[in-house]
This record gives sequence, structure tokens and C-alpha cells, in this order.
Amino acid sequence: MRLIYNILFSVFLCLSAPFYFLKMWRRGNWRPGFSERFGKYDSKVKQALTNRHTLWLHAVSMGEVNICTHLIQALEPRLPNAKLVVSTTTSTGMGELRKRLPSHVQRIYYPIDRRPWVARALGTIHPEAVILVEAEIWPNFLWRCAELGIPVFLINARLSERSYRGYRRWGWLFRPLFANLAGVGCQNEADAERLADLGCRRESIRVLGSLKFDSVKLDERRVLDVPALLDQLGVSKTGLVLVCGSTHAGEEAVLGAIYLRLKKQFPSLFLVIVPRHAERSKTAAQELMDLGLCVVFRTEITERTESNPGSVDCVVVNTTGELRYFYERADVIFVGKSLTAHGGQNPIEPGAMGKAMVFGPNMENFPQIAPAFVSERGALQVKDARELESAFERLLKDDALRADLGANALRVVQKNQGAMQRTVEMILGQLEHSETHIC
Repeated sequence: MRLIYNILFSVFLCLSAPFYFLKMWRRGNWRPGFSERFGKYDSKVKQALTNRHTLWLHAVSMGEVNICTHLIQALEPRLPNAKLVVSTTTSTGMGELRKRLPSHVQRIYYPIDRRPWVARALGTIHPEAVILVEAEIWPNFLWRCAELGIPVFLINARLSERSYRGYRRWGWLFRPLFANLAGVGCQNEADAERLADLGCRRESIRVLGSLKFDSVKLDERRVLDVPALLDQLGVSKTGLVLVCGSTHAGEEAVLGAIYLRLKKQFPSLFLVIVPRHAERSKTAAQELMDLGLCVVFRTEITERTESNPGSVDCVVVNTTGELRYFYERADVIFVGKSLTAHGGQNPIEPGAMGKAMVFGPNMENFPQIAPAFVSERGALQVKDARELESAFERLLKDDALRADLGANALRVVQKNQGAMQRTVEMILGQLEHSETHIC
């Protein structure tokens, strides 16, 4: 079984390498830490981990990084003797880790799942336990952890129908891996049943809720003054602002066209577009300019003067980690990857801001969360672009409706918090009964 996987993985790696490295190059800032992807860590990392009881946490990219940073804040007071190491797979994720975590938390790239690279990484980090945020299952990594007797936890576990079918199809490979997990924290009962069917031991599964609700801090300090930025462009503090967050290909053109029609009815309306991937910013901006919008990038605002205030229609945010601050200024929010793309993006962050939000029909990645907002009148869900424009118009006209929708959304978030503490208790409870020295 392992031989077959390693042969197939090596073939896949060779075929996909050009696309993998092209993607890294487009995202930028790929050189620092590049060797870590092959399990090679510099002397500073090795020195920091010498004679330490290490806990390794892995967050795939931006969304999981956000959860991971809050999990660390909850774990550190309970594990004073532990050295925490956090890994990610993307440069944007690494940038966020460096920005949000204190220097004593070690930040590294997760190794590519070839057996020698994984063995080298685990030999250097030498963790006493591993925590995977969401379903990131790499066989060589988990096999090596089992060989070394390292307990592995899977938290905030969620399986889409597509992932579930894929794991079942390759059950001969994944069932033993799922069975070896020391603890599994699921978002809901449906995910718990799916993971049990895939091989997880029922005694290791806990239904704990979604950590995404707890990863939003309602009292977090503001580090970017968006109203001041927009003021430089002539957007008054009473002007209406439509923020479209985590947009994907095809959505910017639709949103730009809707904006132009609504602008005739709401002259003070201003548009903010935040592409899900910053490297798409130029493409998104060009599509908006092709429609006739005057567009400025977020990074250009500080360089502009106020000589012609009000001439700009739209800001395209070409930075990462700032979406929440634009949400804070929004009057109406559109949650991206839900109209022309599939899966949806996280509706919890705008909900925690108490803002009126709208999303499209494609919220498959949030099968319990999105309906919770809709059923409790904390969000509007539309079927297509025509309904989206109608929803925007209703909300922009009605201050009371926006306030009610935002207040209901905030209540949904508050009601569903608590999963973080339950997850910490699950992890610590398992570690106390193991042979680790972290607790």
C-alpha cells in the first residue's frame, strides 16, 4: 500500500511541479523558507527546539491560520512547558502567521509529502503531539507519526460530499490513517458520521462545533483605519459603502455592473472589492475598469492627493489580512465565491461585525453555518445576479432592515461560540493520558 502511494505521489509531483511552482511565484515572497518544504530547517529553528517539549500545529492556509492563532492563545496558558510550532503551506498563510503570532512561536512551512522529506522534518521538529486544523490528510506524514508514536489530532473537521466520496474511493489508503487519529473534533453530527464511516474510531470523535465562530474576536483592536483611507478618496463618513469580500473569477465583473446601475439611485455609493487571492487584484481591477469604473488599489491610496475627491468609484484591496477592517466600515457586504464560483467564503466574520450581508446560492463549504444565518434572519441568500442586485437595492434603501439583519447575524455568532474551549479540553484530556511530557 505505501509503495503504491509513494510511486503515484512521485509521478503526480513530477507532473504538477511546474504548476505548483508557478502558483508560488505568482503569489510572491516564495524564496524565504523554501527549503523547509523539503524538510530542511536552518540552525535557528533547530536551536529553538533543542531539549524542548514541542507541539506541532498545522494550518493549511489563511482560514486555518486564523483559527490556529486563536487556538494558540487558548493553549499557551494551559501548556506553559510546551514549545509551539506552527506550519502552513502558502506564503500568504506564512505572512499572516508572522504578523499575528509572537516571535517565541516557531513558524515553518509544512513539508511536501515525500517520505524522506517528511522523515527529515519530523526528525528535526521532534513533536510530542501534532494538531491538524481541518481535514489535511497526508499519508507519509501520518505514517511516520504512527511509527514514532506521536499522537495526531484533527480539529474543526468538516467533510464536503466531494471529499467524503474521495476518501471512500481510496479507503484502502485512508481508513488506517483515520483510525490512528488520537482525537477528532467535528463541527457537527453529519461530519462525525462521515468520519466514523471513513475509519475514525467512534471513541475518538467529539462533536464540538465550528472553531470559526470562536476565531472571530469581537473586541479585537483595529490596526487599520479604513474610514480615514476612504476619506482621502472623498468618501464621507455617511456615504454608503458596499464591500465585496473574498471574490473569485467572474464575480468582479458582475458586481461592477450592478454597482454602476445602483450608483444612479444612490449617488454616495462606493464599492470595495477584496479578491480572495491578492495575485488576482490586477485582473479584477482591469475587469472593473473595462466597465468604466475609476479604480484605485489599496496600496496606492496613501500616495494619492485629495485634489479631486469623489472621482474614484472603487478600491481593489491588493493586500492580505485587512478584509475585516473593510467589513467594519461596510453598510452592505457580499460574501464571495458564492455567485459564479462554488463553495462560498466564511460568512462568520461579517456576521461578527453585525453587518448586513448577502451571499449567492453556492455556499457548499458552510452547509450548517450559512443556513443558520439565513434561517435566523442574519443574512440574505440569493439565486442569481438579478436577485443580488434587488437585495442590494432593498438594503441600501432601508437603514432599519440593515440594522436588523446585522443584529441577528451577531446573535448567531455569539450563540455558536464555545467550540474553542471544548477543543482545548479534548486535546489536553487525551495528552494527559498519553506518554507525552507536554502537559
